[in-house]
This record gives sequence, C-alpha cells and structure tokens, in this order.
Amino acid sequence: MQQAILIAVLAVMVYAVSLELRVDDFRYVVKHSLAVGIGLAAQFILLPLATLGATLALDLSPAVEAAMLLVACCPGGALSNVITHFGRGNLALSLSISAVSNVLALIFTPLNFSLTIAANPATAGWVHAIAVDPKDLIVSLVLLLALPMIAALLTSRLAPSVAMRVSKPLENFALIALFLFIVGAVAGQWRNFLLALTSILPLVIAHNALGLGLGWGASALAKLNTSDRRAVTIEGGMQNSGLALGIIAAQFNSNLEMVGVAGLWGVWHIVSGGTLALLWRRADKAGRSKEAAHA
Repeated sequence: MQQAILIAVLAVMVYAVSLELRVDDFRYVVKHSLAVGIGLAAQFILLPLATLGATLALDLSPAVEAAMLLVACCPGGALSNVITHFGRGNLALSLSISAVSNVLALIFTPLNFSLTIAANPATAGWVHAIAVDPKDLIVSLVLLLALPMIAALLTSRLAPSVAMRVSKPLENFALIALFLFIVGAVAGQWRNFLLALTSILPLVIAHNALGLGLGWGASALAKLNTSDRRAVTIEGGMQNSGLALGIIAAQFNSNLEMVGVAGLWGVWHIVSGGTLALLWRRADKAGRSKEAAHA
C-alpha cells in the first residue's frame, strides 16, 4: 500500500512538472545539438560509469552501492531548471536536456542500471538474491514517467488554461507528500537511520560533487560558453532522486539504506546546486563591477 501511494505521488509530481514542457523544448535540441548532447552524456554515460568505478573501489554495503548506481542512472530532476535559471545559466538548454533525458530514461535508466549492477559482483549477487527483474524497472518507469508525461502534454495542448491553473498546486502537493513519505520511511527505524547517516551523508555529498564535476568538465572540454556550461553542470549533478525513490519503493520494498541515499541526495543537491548558483551570481556581479571600473 505504501509503495502504491508513493508511486501515485511521484506520478502526480511528474505530471505537474511536465505541464510546463513545450514543443519548443524539443526543437531546441536540433539547433543546439552539441550542448544538449554533452548534457545527456554527462547524465547517462559519465556519471553511471564513474559511479560504477567508485562502487568497485569502495567497500560499502550492496544496498548503498545499488542506490548510488540507481541515482546515477536516473535523468535530471525538475529542480535543475529552477537552479539553472537562478544561477544565470542557459534555461532553454536546461529545459531541453530535462525534456529529452526524461524520454530517454525509459530506455537508458533500466539499461544502465542493469549493466552497472551486473558489473559489480557485490550488487549483482544482492539484486539476484532479492529477485529484481529489469522488466519490472521498465514497468515502473512507464508508470512514473511515460504515462504522466503523455497525460501532461495532452493537457497542455488540449486544455492550456487548465494546465496553467493546476501545475503549481499539484507540484506543491506532490513535494509535500514526498517529504512526508521520506520522513515516514525513516521514522520507524530512526535509530538505525541516524547510525547510517554519518556514513551515508558524506558519501552523497561526494557522489553529488562527482556529478557536478563531470558536467562542468565535459562542458569545458567541449568549449561551451559560460551560460551553457552552467546548465550542463547543474543537469549533471541534479538527478531525479524522486524517481529513484519510486523505483526503490516498487522494486526494493523501500530498503532503508537505499531510501537514505536517494532521500539525502534529494536534499543535498538543492544545497549544492543553490550554492553554485549563488557563487555564479556573485562572480557575474564582480565581473560587472570590474567592467564598470575600467569603463
């Protein structure tokens, strides 16, 4: 019952966020294929591979390593668009990467997760022991992503006034409900969660920094301009932890360690992304001051 409620809440969240998608978000991809491609590569290639390497090098519990791999294989979250805009990055690029990545996630999230899980002996044995079927992951993604996105696009096209009215209230409701779920998931095992927190939080911080760093590095190597680089950086480090929580609920019976990793990621990436955005805004202000002084 708890799993079904979480899936419904996350589906509502995806629906609400997708009401803001426009056809132009997809058209932008054609005109700016390099920048969009770098952003997608950071999400679906670089971070999953780097995370696999990290889990092979570290001696962690299989559940924690599986959660790290799952988060790394998820597409970017909707909050990335807000943070990119606040940090004066290229919002159109951020929206386009988010739109395309959520479509591609139907293929690449289960594919990447299955491949990386199988490549790590510890997680491969653990997942096999609890009988997780990759086909079930696809079903979860259809319920959590595909159907809500299609419904939202149809609503925006056929009833735009309704879409404008319900978008923010539904999104706020889903965020509050998701927060309450996370609180409820850890409340029953609060003592165990506190013991795990000291090890999980530093791990989440380092993992998130890895994603942001890969996004920045890839965009720098591609010589993207500053606003594009900021958008790709944020998209590389703000994964859809809500989607990961939904998969954990549906496929892993809300495993506490996995919920801890995905839940803390969802909190921390707001902190790290917001901090980066503030630093970028300060850098822009300092740059303008220097220009004014030399004028």
